Amino acid sequence: MSTSQTLTQQQQSIAPIAAAMAIGDMTRLDAALNEGLDAGLTVSDVKEILVQLYAYAGFPRSLNALSELMKVLDARKRRGVQDVAGRDPGPVPSGKELLALGTANQTKLSGAPVRGPLFEFAPAIDEYLKTHLFGDIFGRDNLDWQSRELATVGALAALTGVESQLQAHVRISMNVGLSAAQLRVLSEALARRGFDEAASRVRAAIDRQSGPAGSR
Repeated sequence: MSTSQTLTQQQQSIAPIAAAMAIGDMTRLDAALNEGLDAGLTVSDVKEILVQLYAYAGFPRSLNALSELMKVLDARKRRGVQDVAGRDPGPVPSGKELLALGTANQTKLSGAPVRGPLFEFAPAIDEYLKTHLFGDIFGRDNLDWQSRELATVGALAALTGVESQLQAHVRISMNVGLSAAQLRVLSEALARRGFDEAASRVRAAIDRQSGPAGSR
């Protein structure tokens, strides 16, 4: 397979972590965390994934998942496993500079400026998305955008009633260089770990984006 048709084991481990976190399944999260760390995710990578996903699954799920990660790391340490710490993120600007960064990140990820009646109706949510999600979070440089999108797609696929957001992030995933074939590998990784409905939602979103045989 070419690089554009597959994902590394490390990349494949991200979506199951995100899916288990999003639905609060601690048993599967424990297994997914161990698999991800064994595949080469650093502690910083995993923490960043679980912190980012509070924006999609809520603070309670994120806090519970981070607590589970602490337990997993402690158990691994007792077994003599030395996980790589990884690196902390660099500084993120504040104020107007943060808004500018978030707006630029959102535009780049989405492929065009994001506007619409919803944001005119509730301008506060537009500001929060730009300054916090796409500024504070996507501005952190200790996790690349492809990994962030693999996590986001995994989480949204595990949730119900968020099909339009899942569709948007499948499109964003392609905008940051992931192919339809790679996203199908993500769906297969979810299915192998028992997230059958999530895998089906990802496949459906890919089909709507690029066609059943699409390999963009």
